[in-house]
Amino acid sequence: MRRMPKYAAKVDRNQREIVDALKICGCDVMFIGKPVDLLIGVRGKNLLLEVKVPKAKGEPGGKLTPEQEVFFKEWRGQKAVVRTAEEALQVVGAVA
Repeated sequence: MRRMPKYAAKVDRNQREIVDALKICGCDVMFIGKPVDLLIGVRGKNLLLEVKVPKAKGEPGGKLTPEQEVFFKEWRGQKAVVRTAEEALQVVGAVA
């Protein structure tokens, strides 16, 4: 049986902080990678989150890939793009 090569998925530098904040607030967090980074379970609901690097001085900030743009346009379920832990907590309703 032939094995497919494994490649490390690129992780945005802010993803660990976002995941940690969500877990502290009682969310289940699973890295899924495609079509978005994270599957979140909170209060009996599921939410898909795409983590992007925030725009900083001299940086363009993270943008959706063409595949992600199509996904966000067509997917009818709950989904969001977040750039900070605070944005992620707002999306899941942990902070106002």
